[in-house]
Amino acid sequence: MTELVEHGQLFIGGQLADPLGDGVIEVVSPHTEQVIGRVPHASRADVDRAVAAARRAFDEGPWPRMSLDERIAVVTRIKDAIAVRHEEIARTVSAQNGSPYSWSVLAQALGAMMVWDAAITVARDHPYEVERAGVLGPILVRREPVGVVAAVVPWNVPQFTAAAKLGPALLAGCTAVLKPSPESPLDAYLLAGIAAEAGLPEGVLSILPAGREVSEYLVGHPGVDKVSFTGSVAAGRRVMEVASRNLARVTLELGGKSAAVVLPDADLEAAVAGIVPAAWMNNGQACVAQTRILAPRSRYDEFAEAFAAAAGALVVGDPLDPATQVGPLVARRQRERSLDYIRIGQEEGAKVLAGGGRPAGLERGWYVEPTLFGDVDNRMRIAREEIFGPVICLLPYEDEAEALTIANDSEYGLSGSVWTADVTRGVEFARRVRTGTFNVNTFSLDMLGPFGGYKNSGLGREFGPEGYDAYLEHKMIHLPAGHQGA
Repeated sequence: MTELVEHGQLFIGGQLADPLGDGVIEVVSPHTEQVIGRVPHASRADVDRAVAAARRAFDEGPWPRMSLDERIAVVTRIKDAIAVRHEEIARTVSAQNGSPYSWSVLAQALGAMMVWDAAITVARDHPYEVERAGVLGPILVRREPVGVVAAVVPWNVPQFTAAAKLGPALLAGCTAVLKPSPESPLDAYLLAGIAAEAGLPEGVLSILPAGREVSEYLVGHPGVDKVSFTGSVAAGRRVMEVASRNLARVTLELGGKSAAVVLPDADLEAAVAGIVPAAWMNNGQACVAQTRILAPRSRYDEFAEAFAAAAGALVVGDPLDPATQVGPLVARRQRERSLDYIRIGQEEGAKVLAGGGRPAGLERGWYVEPTLFGDVDNRMRIAREEIFGPVICLLPYEDEAEALTIANDSEYGLSGSVWTADVTRGVEFARRVRTGTFNVNTFSLDMLGPFGGYKNSGLGREFGPEGYDAYLEHKMIHLPAGHQGA
């Protein structure tokens, strides 16, 4: 992406419309530090207009009243169009946020397509009406769409998180206002065009790029019934506080400081091959990244050498180069944040085993070397705070009990993994870790299972039947005694 991309209108209620404010968002390449795009910055008045359109479409329009098969047909067209245009989507996302193109193809584009597809699978099999015996007679339990959804997505995986929210919301019969991050609004216009061509009725979807102030106005809007937010813990707390004024339903997918636990019997080569891409994925800008690697003290030097070598071998460079494995961070502030934590880690007494600064030959762009700290104590800030950059900690432990204690000693509980020659042992370890998702000898995120966190990592779940239910209200209908077959 080299040409300047400019959009002068907002996508409101399914149509491009002139913005009511005069704010502009400039999209800056994290590789060149040059402006690569401009879009309108949505105003509060634009939010009012979008929510009103969504409200009318939900209360009076056809979308919630269509059959499930009719909604699936529209969403299938969205999913198929994303598959067809996956390279364009991947390039656009990489140009905005620095994701390596090879990773963007799989995660930013095709991964988003898989999320839409999984939502279709869940919706098709979901129980929308169930009759069961009550204490006083038969009851009918219905699931009905929750209403107008405010979906606020981050810059690190914008299409993936948009699909995680819009897929189930639309299939359930809800209407939605999507709020992309100001760092990554360009791919949202691709999604807007796809949605319009798919045949969504008027008012069902609006897309409003904006910053924090307008986001807060959206999640606190009295016309919104449900808020789904992905972002930082601090922002999530604020979203929950603001949304609670209207008692809007809230799903929060927040941060992580996940542990990859290497048990003493693990195969070194397999563990390194599995953990390294899970640690430095998306330039370290992933909530599920395995940012604390726990190695047994009996094999610590062996693992430290192997992980340091692997980190040092990662190819850093232009995110649009297919050979790149680690690209630039999304913004100058993120680069400075990572460099600050590298300084803090050294001051705390941790040892830099790989990286530790800016990559040679990349003076321009917001780059930080893939960095591995060794001799880390879990009480250090670099082990406790989410850095959201390519800075990883290697922590030694004495025995499995201490490994479990360290893994659980965190304010977060989003992801994690264990690496062992004994899968049964790994599953037993997984059962004892207080985290929402966990992996045994692998690292993945299955869209048919529930995804979310314990503790400060969030509230509620996305994906699977559990995530789909977040966009449905439960209604109980009492039936007369003896009635059959409602």
